[in-house]
Order: sequence, then C-alpha cells, then structure tokens
Amino acid sequence: MRPILLLLASLPLAACMNTRTTTPEPASADAFTSPRVSTHREGDDLLTGGLGRDALLNPVAPAVADADHPTAAELRRRALYANWRGIADLYGSVKDIPSVPGREYHAYARLPGANQPHRVLAQIPDAFDAKQRCLIVTASSGSRGVYGAIGSVSLYGLPHGCAVAHTDKGTGTGFFDIASGEGAQADGTRAARGADLEFDPGTQAATDETRIAIKHAHSGDNPEADWGRHVLQAARFGLQSLNEAFPQQAPFTAANTRIIAFGLSNGGGAVLRAGELDDEGLLDGVVAAAPNITAPDARALFDYTTEAALLQPCALAALPDAPVFLPDAVHQAVIAARCASLRDAGLIEGDTAAEQSASALAQLRASGWRDETLHLSGLQTGFDLWRAVAALYAQAYARATPDAPVCGYSYAQRDAIAPPRLATVAERALWWSDGSGIAPTAGVGLVDGLATAVPDASFAGLRCLRDLLASDDAVAQRVRASIAATRASAQTRVPTVIVHGDHDSIIPLEFSSRPYLAAARANGARIALWEVANAQHFDAFVALPKLAGMTPLLPQAYAAMDALIAHVDGGAMPEDRGISE
Repeated sequence: MRPILLLLASLPLAACMNTRTTTPEPASADAFTSPRVSTHREGDDLLTGGLGRDALLNPVAPAVADADHPTAAELRRRALYANWRGIADLYGSVKDIPSVPGREYHAYARLPGANQPHRVLAQIPDAFDAKQRCLIVTASSGSRGVYGAIGSVSLYGLPHGCAVAHTDKGTGTGFFDIASGEGAQADGTRAARGADLEFDPGTQAATDETRIAIKHAHSGDNPEADWGRHVLQAARFGLQSLNEAFPQQAPFTAANTRIIAFGLSNGGGAVLRAGELDDEGLLDGVVAAAPNITAPDARALFDYTTEAALLQPCALAALPDAPVFLPDAVHQAVIAARCASLRDAGLIEGDTAAEQSASALAQLRASGWRDETLHLSGLQTGFDLWRAVAALYAQAYARATPDAPVCGYSYAQRDAIAPPRLATVAERALWWSDGSGIAPTAGVGLVDGLATAVPDASFAGLRCLRDLLASDDAVAQRVRASIAATRASAQTRVPTVIVHGDHDSIIPLEFSSRPYLAAARANGARIALWEVANAQHFDAFVALPKLAGMTPLLPQAYAAMDALIAHVDGGAMPEDRGISE
C-alpha cells in the first residue's frame, strides 16, 4: 500500500476569534508529568520536521545515523513521516505543505484511576495570534501515537495561526518488549524498565520470550471508554501550554480562546464523546470525520467487525464488481476456504460455492450492511484488517495481559508470516516512530495462537472472537461490559458537524454516523451530517490503483470546519448534506 498526504483549506485568521461571553466552570486538576519543550525552526518545523512534501512522497523513510540508537529528533522526523503517509492523500488533494515554525509542549497525562499514562502534545506556531486566540484539540486516528493527527488536523490549524493540542487517547506506539524489559521514553527513545516509560505492562519474561505488549491492547484501562475525557484533558493542556508560551498574554482560558474539537476515525469518535462530556464549557464546537462512534441503540465496532471478518471473505464471490486486492489465485482460495469453513460450522447455507457466497452476502445485508459499504470488502480482506482490529480490541476490552491472550492472539517480531522471533536492538528502536499502534506494523506481527493448518488458518480465532458477544464465561462478560462502557450518550452539548464517506467500509456510516445523528437529534442537539459521495475511510487509500477516482474525505471535513466556525461567529448552523437512503 502506498501511503500519502492532504489538501490545505483556507481559513481566515479572524475566524479564530472567540466570541464566548459566558464564564466556564474552573478546569479540574490534571496530572501532567515529564514535561518538555522543543523548538522547531530553521530546517525543522511543526508539520513535517523539515522534510517537506517531496520527502514525504519518497517511499524510503528518513535515515538515522546510528541504527541502534536513533536520536529523539530523528525519531520525531520518522514519526511525522509515517503518520503523514498513513493518513493523508499525498498523491492527490494535498498540493502543498507549508513550513510552520514553532514550539511543541509534551507531557504524560493520566486520568484518575488509570493504570497507564497517555501522551499529550501542544503545537504552538510562531504565527499564533494571541489577540485572535484559537485552539484546536484533537485525538489520534486509529490506534496511532500522539502525532496521529498531524496530516489531518494540524494541517488545517497550524498554517492559520491556531495552536493544536493532541492526545494519543491511551493508544500509541510505545510498545514494550517483554524479553529485554524495555519500552519507550517520553522522547521516543528506548530504555529499560524503571525509566520514565510511556507504557509498562508489568509482565515478566520467560525463557526466549518473544511477546510484545501494545498499549492499546494491554494497558488494562479500556481506553476507548475514556476517549472523550482524554480530549478534554488535552484541551486543558493546550491552554496551559499557551500560558507558558505567552506569559505576558496569559491567562488563556475557554472564555477568551476559541476551542474547536476536530478528529478523524477513532479521533472523530473521541471528539464526539468530548462534546457530550463538556460540562466545563471548554468547547465551542465539534467536527468529526468518519467517526468510530456507537450510538445508544446502534451496533458496536466489535460486533460488526467480527461479523465482517467471518462473512465478507466468502461474500466477495457474490460481489463481482468489488475491487480485489489479492492475486486472483489467492483471492479464489480465500473465498473457497472461508465459505467451506462457514458451511461446515452451520453459519451459512448452500451446497455450491455460489449458493454459499450468496448466503453470506444475504446475512450481511440483513444485518444492515449497504451495498456501497460492501463494495470495498476486498480491501479489508486483502489486508487482513478485520482480524487485526478485532484481535486488538478484544485484548483491550478484556483488559488482557500479554501473557493471558484472548482467543490466543499475541504480538511478536515477525518476518512476514515467519515464526515469531526476538527483535533486534535496531528494530525495537524504530517501533515508536514507525508504528501505527496496531499490528502488523513496524515489523511487529499478530500471532494467532488458534491458527490451524491451511486452507482457512484464521477461522478458529475469528470464531472465538465472535463468540465473545454471546458466551457466558468471565472473559466474554468482561468484554461486553467494556463495550457497553464505550457507548455514546448522543447528548452533545455543542454545535457539531459529522462528515462521513458513503463508501466507508471500515466504519460504515450505517452503524455510526447515521444512528448517532438520529439519537442526537432526538435529544435536541445542534448537529449536521455531511455524507460525501464516493468517499471511503482514509484518504491515504485513494492512491491505491484499485481505488482510483474515489473522493478524498478531508477536504470536506475542512469545509465543515469553516462552516462550523462561521456558525460560532454568528452565522447559520450548517445543514445536512448529501444524505440518501
């Protein structure tokens, strides 16, 4: 998959002015630790670390001088590179990326009762206008680290003089290596247990141990349930950082600084949750792009992900126009093997391959999947995305430890599908910068402990994951309780605009944005939904040859930001766009 980059929408600096007249409640006390400040000017900058668009287009990541001991600056540059290429439409809608000098304020933050800290980051451009105060608060997409919104939200806010406050929302790439007993420090470099690490699962190594702990999977905190609180905490960190950056203009408060929450994917779900929880009056509005959000009566991510993981590989044969992302022989083998497994388990009907595929497709349609969403089923099947997502979320929901994997799923360094092995020093050194937070990534692979001999090696593990939604054992009950804790209230307190592609096959709008809109409207919310025709989930995928001609989503999200800010300035509330059944 070729990763990519993003369009710069115009936003007048004057639009950053805050017009709120009410005084919010005082911010609650936050525990920000390990603070550090870095300056990024003269060959370095906030958006690309000095790389610029041409270097981001290069498929080779920026080199490090010492492979075993990259510097913090080298790791930051690679992290920016990886996150740009993983999210944004670099080959299409992003035509220019300006160099934005400024400062970064970093810290760990911890919610009351949490086992692990998470990262917060405030990016403050030198061009920040303290008289027209604007703070955009965001959360990383997917399971990415604290730079996970650099190619989406920072590109919108920083060039226009807004500060941008980020949270990794309890996910991220601070992987812990069980064998060496080391993790990631605050600056991304590696250190042994006992140092000031981003994440330490507390698990001890056995002989020749290859297991790797991933923060989203193994923190023990079910971070998704607190994503809204993470966003609000990041907003307070952003205000604190502005006070430190400009002491003569302090205090920066929600009463004199415009604060808009803007996020993509999991980050979109996080900002929606923040809008529901904002009893301090921090936020002026919310824009959520392709949000992973579960409305009160809607299907949860784990439900439709495990269903898709089982049924879509078989249903593909009944979708002749769907793009295929595997070699034809492999594609046909995957379909045949999955259909046979499903038929043997009594999960579909039919004696012929065609009847079995039709049965799987009929089940998906009956449970709410639209044909526009199913059209891209081959994308998730080709990249084994459903299994990666479901396996990680199962560990998080079960609050699993690395040595007690749910449904046999664990993580280790792997060469493609080769057996797990110990990671080298040089490999571990780049986990923080190069990883996406969800395996397979940066050489860290998913290990399926229930895998059987071919032809359908992954079926047993996927069936185990699906059964967690109905089983009565303690792990399944814990998983379902955690899922329930992630469910939104749809009682947002601020004006909100949701932007979602009608071909989004990863977070289908029929299970997320549409039911959320209906529930929020029933609760009297000021909310609009913009459905973008022919757009899918991540703009980076638009560069794939099989997706040529699809519409990037983020330019529409930027237009939604403009429209929401105009409303906060006294204009009309944005209306729904493009909604069709």
